[in-house]
Amino acid sequence: MKFIAQSGSVHWALASLSLSMLMPSLDTSIANAGLPTLAEAFDASFQQVQWIVLAYLLAITTLIVSVGRLGDIVGRRRLLLAGIAIFTLASLACGVAPSLGWLVGARAVQGLGAAVMLALTVAFVGETVPKEKTGSAMGLLGTMSAIGTTLGPSLGGMLIAGVGWQAIFLINVPLGVLNIWLAYRYLPADVQRAKAGRVGFDKAGTLLLALTLAAYALAMTTGDLGPMNIALLLTAVLGGGLFIVVEARVASPQIKLALLREPGLSASLAMSTLVSTVMMATLVVGPFYLSGALGLGTALVGFALSVGPLVAALTGVPAGRLVDRFGSRRMTLVGLAAMALGAGALSMMPAGLGLLGYLAPIAVITASYALFQAANNTAIMTDIRADQRGVIAGLLSLSRNLGLITGASVMGAVFALASATTDISTASPTAVANGMRITFAVAVVLIIVALVVALAQRVSPCCTVCSNELQ
Repeated sequence: MKFIAQSGSVHWALASLSLSMLMPSLDTSIANAGLPTLAEAFDASFQQVQWIVLAYLLAITTLIVSVGRLGDIVGRRRLLLAGIAIFTLASLACGVAPSLGWLVGARAVQGLGAAVMLALTVAFVGETVPKEKTGSAMGLLGTMSAIGTTLGPSLGGMLIAGVGWQAIFLINVPLGVLNIWLAYRYLPADVQRAKAGRVGFDKAGTLLLALTLAAYALAMTTGDLGPMNIALLLTAVLGGGLFIVVEARVASPQIKLALLREPGLSASLAMSTLVSTVMMATLVVGPFYLSGALGLGTALVGFALSVGPLVAALTGVPAGRLVDRFGSRRMTLVGLAAMALGAGALSMMPAGLGLLGYLAPIAVITASYALFQAANNTAIMTDIRADQRGVIAGLLSLSRNLGLITGASVMGAVFALASATTDISTASPTAVANGMRITFAVAVVLIIVALVVALAQRVSPCCTVCSNELQ
């Protein structure tokens, strides 16, 4: 049974979904602005306060597929309301944290709430807007995500300067209360299922998937090849293998393996991972290139880094409308091709072109990313069965997170290697510029791989899954 909200309440339902996307996106970046202050407040090292960010991101990455599947089973509105409440209460706990350990623990719980919100927000689109407006809704959610990422550092800095570090977490409390009311009032109610038709929750698969993803994320976060990281990667490989074995045997698997064997869906998830890896390169390389090669001060570096997310925020809704008008497959190809052109321009750009020579290709890359994301999300989430929206939305978010985590490690390593230095902060301007060009040459290769994957698809990504595999 598919519920589409009445036209008078669609806008309010989208307002709730927009807040559910904005709040966790804002908290991904707002805490970064407070790390120096938090290190001083708790008399901790930078490595220790980094766990304030890592605990949040690890919780999201580890749990996002599981909570998406749980929403399919117990009801998406019920679970989304619980997720918003968890996020809000955990934000309050962060704001009153008496110690660093308390704050890190509260951030992990906040990440659980964020995982619920991020997974189920995308899943709700099919139940709140007509099919022909799906692209516009996905574009709006992409815009809210970009706004949260862009606004986080500057808003965090203002709140810390004006009120104190506690405010960067407490600001979520009134937003959360408002969002709970909007979600309860305007999102479609869960359909009651007969007791005989309910499926169980795959506890063993959930634990194995969480272990696998946590081990991989930790290995990529530290980013070296020491004994601990090798052990973590081996744990991830072993956990992944055991997860596949368990999913093939349990009566109600968390992820039906038929989903991952379906070419269209697996291709869309692979493209999302590749593109997110490239997007992380702009965040990893950008600060060093702007300060090391172009010699910009802190203020100008901050301005330049905000241009990309700002462009993504401004182009998200128009990108969604283009998807509705011209189709998701065509716009996926256009978005990838334009990203390849932007990355190619950066790979050949002489440092003599200055700041404008960097910002113009970055604007092309981020605008094209907004178009790709709206198109790819629409392609995945259109026409799928209602009882699979949560888990597929979770897989989509997971693919993006894994790309970002992998990009931070791998593209950072490429940049350091191409710069031919062990300490990038002391590298010469020429070495930094060369490292940037080689890094984005690798990015072009990754985008071309994604383009090849996209060109190989001739059918709608999820239609065969919906009609055959998931019966």
